[in-house]
Amino acid sequence: MQRNGKGFPLENHDLPRSPIKGNQFYYGYIVAIVSIVLQVIMWGIFNTYGVFFIPLQDEFAWSRAEISGARSLSMFVWGFMSILLGNLNDRFGPRVIMAICGCFFGVGYFFMSQISSIWQLYLFHGLIIGIGVSATDVVILSTVARWFVQRRGMMTGIIKAGTGLGMFVMPLVATGFISSYSWRISYMILGVLGFILITSLAQLLRRDPTQVKQVLDKENRVKFADLKSVELGLSFHDSIRTRQLWITSILYFAIWFCVNVVLVHVTPYAIDIGISPTKAAVVLSAIGAISIFGRLVLGSVSDRIGCTRSITICCVTFVISFILLLFAGSFWMLILFAVIYGIAHGGFATLISPLVGELFGLRSHGVILGLVIFIGTVGGAASPIFAGYMFDTYESYQVAFIICLLMGVIGLIFSVILKPVVSTE
Repeated sequence: MQRNGKGFPLENHDLPRSPIKGNQFYYGYIVAIVSIVLQVIMWGIFNTYGVFFIPLQDEFAWSRAEISGARSLSMFVWGFMSILLGNLNDRFGPRVIMAICGCFFGVGYFFMSQISSIWQLYLFHGLIIGIGVSATDVVILSTVARWFVQRRGMMTGIIKAGTGLGMFVMPLVATGFISSYSWRISYMILGVLGFILITSLAQLLRRDPTQVKQVLDKENRVKFADLKSVELGLSFHDSIRTRQLWITSILYFAIWFCVNVVLVHVTPYAIDIGISPTKAAVVLSAIGAISIFGRLVLGSVSDRIGCTRSITICCVTFVISFILLLFAGSFWMLILFAVIYGIAHGGFATLISPLVGELFGLRSHGVILGLVIFIGTVGGAASPIFAGYMFDTYESYQVAFIICLLMGVIGLIFSVILKPVVSTE
């Protein structure tokens, strides 16, 4: 039996290049478009938390550690649920999963408009919204990986560009709503829009081409009955016995630790150094805008040089950005940080799903991706409350930024030692 470069058996050596059979429109493009819009809506809204940070602090006089804790809880819930939802998506597909999560997402944001005590913040944002957002990456990216084979990295980059677009647009939209109405009305609007759009769009998703009687084919040589031959690789049980899985997971733990410090605290930090709330939101939006470039470029590059090398490029850029952040004391310095950081941020978000496919194949892609995301979000869950505590203690984010720099270096080291799974035969 022939094997590919990672040791996985190839029952059909001619893997598909073109997803079109004759003149038939390929439904995978519908899945891709819907996935982009879902990324814009869900990650865009989820990443407005920093914009609401100061209004919540001003109204309730909660500490930054307390407010950050709700975000940390949502990250932990998101990661924990990713394992379950990845497994369910491997079995049943994304349509019902995304619709249910859309209900949680919209309801959670609507109820955020009604909070009056800290436990409600943790319940609505930490738990309910955490459940709602948990399907956004593991379900969507695992589904896209099954629809696109030859250009998986590029297509994942295009899908994740939706996240960058959401990060660019939604903080500015939320800031406008807060200025024109109030933070409560703003949360209400975001909740209603999220509920309607997510549950509606989810109905267009399908797990793989077999559900619409299409095939991934190259010059019509791959039969419908042979489609599952594309889903080769390690089982979940076998993957957890490889050091590659744990290296990948620790790497993403380190990266997500830093990512959530930025997403939650860069806006308050900008306001602390004298930048207006509107300009502070621009810094967060700039990260989203530049991350689109990082997602598209590094997604395409990974198809040529591989995901492991592309991850190392991201880590180098990531470390440089945090060195700059330590000395960023003005609006334009923060914009420069946003540009450099945004490239790495977009690359990390794009490469995780193709990296899992490259290392372990598609057989158990959803549940393996879910495990990596879970371990990564443990780091992401710990970091916002840690950074908030550091600020409450020292009235400065410098200690938190130094820790992020060190975590970035750890991620870089692990990216260098990450090697493909080698067949024992």
